[in-house]
Amino acid sequence: MIRRNIEDAVHQALADTPVVLLNGPRQAGKTTLAQMITEQADARYYSLDDAATLASAAGDPTGFVRNLSGPVVIDEIQKAPDLFPAIKLAVDKDRQPGRFLLTGSANVMTLPRLSESLAGRMEIIPLFPFSSGELAGQREGFLKRLFDGTIAGTMPVSVKDDLPTRLVRGGYPEAAQRESDDRRTAWFASYISTILQRDVRDLARVEALHALPNLLKLLAARVSGSLNLADVSRDAGLPHTTLNRHLALLETVFLVHRLPAWSPNLGKRLVKAPKLHLVDSGLACHLIGADARRLTEDRPLLGRLLETFVVSELRKQLSWTDPRASLFHFRTAAGSEVDVMLEKADGSVAAIEIKASATVGASDFNALTALRDQLGKRFAAGIVLYLGDQVVPFGDKLTLVPLPALWAK
Repeated sequence: MIRRNIEDAVHQALADTPVVLLNGPRQAGKTTLAQMITEQADARYYSLDDAATLASAAGDPTGFVRNLSGPVVIDEIQKAPDLFPAIKLAVDKDRQPGRFLLTGSANVMTLPRLSESLAGRMEIIPLFPFSSGELAGQREGFLKRLFDGTIAGTMPVSVKDDLPTRLVRGGYPEAAQRESDDRRTAWFASYISTILQRDVRDLARVEALHALPNLLKLLAARVSGSLNLADVSRDAGLPHTTLNRHLALLETVFLVHRLPAWSPNLGKRLVKAPKLHLVDSGLACHLIGADARRLTEDRPLLGRLLETFVVSELRKQLSWTDPRASLFHFRTAAGSEVDVMLEKADGSVAAIEIKASATVGASDFNALTALRDQLGKRFAAGIVLYLGDQVVPFGDKLTLVPLPALWAK
């Protein structure tokens, strides 16, 4: 079994927090991890995917929780939201750490009624599909090196890996381990159908849900671009208000996410357009019908999907390295752009440009150089990730770094 890098963080949370929620996309591996922890902690396991268990929990949530003893794992908690107040009452009577390990395939941070029920009593830990480091059997050290100033000391790494195949494969455990393109395509088709036809309908009763599959394809075709709601509304044939509700639902079930704009002026972050990304590059490739051969021949498309892949990898690594750090993109009114910005709680900033090319020139560092000069001591590092195989210094705190360094130890 592939070890999850988030596992240590889950054990640490269970050691001092009454309720821990593993929150992330369906089929990302939450149940597998929860069942493993169940065995280790000698806990009782309940899955709300089981109709009888769900009927009991939803029919009498207070009674269901009252009858639980010892450490308990409840899988797919979003199916019975009334369990949250019942768990709150139980925890208020006994705040013993590790009483409840929950998993959920809907983002409770976007469901205030749920998240507020356990405020101060619950730690939320995101679990995404496999990272490239997890698939390689190692814990990535990229972010640590990026912020501690040792990224330039990264040893050159092999670039024999087939990048288009890596992007098409993605990180969902079931899809990543299927060798056949046809079988992987079948899995993605079934996965999307299940989420859109069952999970989304369980969460909300909104109009025009039949438009969701087409909307998701339109969004996949726009990955790594600025999210222009007016354009998407027109192309999808949806009113602006309906589009906003649908986007919120797709974010709630972890299919898409918006990368906000960064600005030295915190107030300006709220008025700049976010970038759009899908949670997984393999999912994005499936939705637009792109295989490895097409990515090899279509360099602009490869570049967009590579950017969404890097953003996804960074989100995964942040979840176990520094959950308080935040991801952004940066664009000035003059058009200067940085693909990814990482800001830590102490205010330090690192910036990453992503190039789907083995050839990079000094001009590719212009935006990073300007940002470094503007931020001064707050600027920790600026790198360009590229498809070459050498680490090359490009000035003070600026480095050219091969893409595989992203998932190196």
